[in-house]
Amino acid sequence: MNWSVLALAVGAALALGWWSGRASAPDAGSLNVQETSAESGERKILYYRNPMGLPDTSPVPKKDAMGMDYIPVFEGGEPAAEPGTVVLPPDKVQKLGVRTEVAVREALVANVRASASVQVDETRQFVVAPRFEGWIETLYANETGMTVRRGEPLMAIYSPELIAAQGEYAVADAAAKRLADSDPASAATMRQLRDAAQTRLHNWEVAGAHVARQGREARLVLSAPADAVVVDKPVVQGDRFTPGQTILRLADLSTVWVIADVPTSASADLAIGGKATFETPSLPGQRFEGEVSFLQPVVNLASRTVGVRIELPNPDGVLRPGLFGDVELQGRSGERTVVVPRSSVIDSGTRQLVLVQTAPGRFAPREVRLGARADDRVAVLSGVEAGERVVVSANFLIDAESNLRSAMQGMEHGSPPPTEDHSAHEAAAEPTAPPVEDPHAGHAGGQ
Repeated sequence: MNWSVLALAVGAALALGWWSGRASAPDAGSLNVQETSAESGERKILYYRNPMGLPDTSPVPKKDAMGMDYIPVFEGGEPAAEPGTVVLPPDKVQKLGVRTEVAVREALVANVRASASVQVDETRQFVVAPRFEGWIETLYANETGMTVRRGEPLMAIYSPELIAAQGEYAVADAAAKRLADSDPASAATMRQLRDAAQTRLHNWEVAGAHVARQGREARLVLSAPADAVVVDKPVVQGDRFTPGQTILRLADLSTVWVIADVPTSASADLAIGGKATFETPSLPGQRFEGEVSFLQPVVNLASRTVGVRIELPNPDGVLRPGLFGDVELQGRSGERTVVVPRSSVIDSGTRQLVLVQTAPGRFAPREVRLGARADDRVAVLSGVEAGERVVVSANFLIDAESNLRSAMQGMEHGSPPPTEDHSAHEAAAEPTAPPVEDPHAGHAGGQ
């Protein structure tokens, strides 16, 4: 009876265990589905990288010295960081005063600065040089630098040739009028002689001159052709002059020229009609605006510069010939290219670098090739794309950190980041057994 009860109990237990195991164990189909979903839904973790961007990785999860968790890097997930990338926490970015600006694509207008001087407008100069011989009886414009107005007398001139020509004119004119009715043929001859004398007198005169009689003799009075300044006076009152001799030089200073010496490398960016601004220490706080009116076709071999002429209005006469100053010339607009602030460029002498913010707190150095410059902007021909943010403040500090980290990375073996190898960890975890000594090793030589 006892044996029967025991056999029934054992049979019931075996049946219950079989039924429970069958209910809890998944079938082959469900197992395959779970394995497939695990493979498709979860990515393989390659390694864990330092959260501060240090060249330190780990095959297993860990924390850094500040207690921050290492960041997992999945297979096919995070791209490799650019060499020399620096990662800064937000508080350090704020302490360093890191500022960034967006690289934009635009047409850069290159401005050129050069030294310049004020000169007389050559098209507004006048010379007084009579075409006959004579003497200066009265010199009204008797001071260099004297300002004269249009129509004002400059001097009164006595000339025997002028007296003879005037006498011929007077005699012929009177005879032509007297013989007009009685002898028309002779009157016509007299009119021809009168006209010839008048033409000779007209050819001797200069602009603004007229013949005036003083007693019985004629005097030629020369007047100013325009509002001008006496810039040269090589004669004095009473001097004798010869035909073609310069007596006075006048200059109209209502408009002046500013001549700038521009390096040949920068002259290609200039064009006639471009805007220009002139400043001189002699007139602090004043800026004079004009336009480029002429580009010299010949290069100055001594200074390797090109002369650029700017016309400036000078109604108040404050721009005196001989003043020195600086001129800023607006160049022609170039092609649209990527433009960044000049403060973002780190020039080591052999290459130029720009720090690009690849992510918040992550800065990667980029070697760039620069183009034209304009004020505080510079064109980047390669290395930076439009829309990327470049560091414009504290970039030298970040660059020093980047160089340090590049050096640290160079000290490594150059192998790729370690991946998780379970067999290696298991081997490292097991205690290493001491080597087994071969009992026959020491007796090999004795055999």
